[in-house]
Amino acid sequence: MRQAMKLLGLLMLLEGISGALDHVAVQPFFGFVLNAFNRLVVERVSAFEGVEVFANLSLAALGAAVMIAAARVRPS
Repeated sequence: MRQAMKLLGLLMLLEGISGALDHVAVQPFFGFVLNAFNRLVVERVSAFEGVEVFANLSLAALGAAVMIAAARVRPS
């Protein structure tokens, strides 16, 4: 379970960074996977209108926090 949480955190981190880069410049690598957060969440939620870069960087920070938390949890 810890490995799944680490993988989820890594995916969130990469999607957040990729989305922020996509708003600054075009993201050529794995755009279909890494920009899913932008297409599925940011574009459909009106609260993120105008603060897309902040939303993506927040996702990256949350992904890093999930990875750190998964690494620190003791196996049961």
